Amino acid sequence: MNSEIRITILAENSTADSAFLTEHGLSLWIEHGSRRVLFDTGQSDQLVHNAKALGIDLGQAEAVVLSHGHYDHTGGLATVLDIAPQAKVYLHPAAIESKFSRRGSELRPIGMSALARQALDGRDVSWTAAAAEIVPGVTVTGQVPRNTDFEEVDAAFFLDKDCEKPDQLADDQTLFVESGDGLVVIAGCAHSGIVNTLDYVAELTGRTTMHAVIGGMHLIRASQTRIARTIEAFRKYEVRKIVPLHCTGQAAVESFREAFGDRCLSLGVGGQLRFR
Repeated sequence: MNSEIRITILAENSTADSAFLTEHGLSLWIEHGSRRVLFDTGQSDQLVHNAKALGIDLGQAEAVVLSHGHYDHTGGLATVLDIAPQAKVYLHPAAIESKFSRRGSELRPIGMSALARQALDGRDVSWTAAAAEIVPGVTVTGQVPRNTDFEEVDAAFFLDKDCEKPDQLADDQTLFVESGDGLVVIAGCAHSGIVNTLDYVAELTGRTTMHAVIGGMHLIRASQTRIARTIEAFRKYEVRKIVPLHCTGQAAVESFREAFGDRCLSLGVGGQLRFR
């Protein structure tokens, strides 16, 4: 690749700089040469404040990709689409379904807000059930096949208030970017399982190695066995940079650091990664 690739964190749970706002959510700004892609929109419109602080013009976005339909990845969608009226939106059809979480006696809606859904009306939308190229060198997986026997779907997620219809999160999808350094995989939450995701990226690309894995990996409640199997997969694919964000979970992050040392990076809002 002749053009530099830069990935900037606009929304995340943490930051090392008080100039930025944080929230439980995720949004990443991807610059691939002259092309601009926004991956997820955080829980609110805080990414707008953070983008301005970083000198990033969200109005340049030609594409907005949603990893799935949860509130903490779609909350800023309406605001972003007002700023970037020309941006095409990529999401799985199941992303707009009602979604709920029940943990113990607590039931709460966790899907896209009505405002976010309304923002899609009249827009150029691509429903990505299958893999699709966003811009040259940037591809979304579409629905990720689930083949591993250790990456279970979170039992707390449902499609209805009565919690009778488990949400299999078919809408979960991931970006991968072609770089001169190798494949860069960017996950929102990897609800399909980060190992399933890497296996599918390998299937789609024919690659046996991946340079970087960035994003949420939803290992916050994972067993040590699952974390260990994830580490095995990172070694199998010879991953050089691991950037766990958002919902990865502290136990998993500590295990990654123990296994990979400084190849596991700690970044928050304002953090940037560059690839050639």
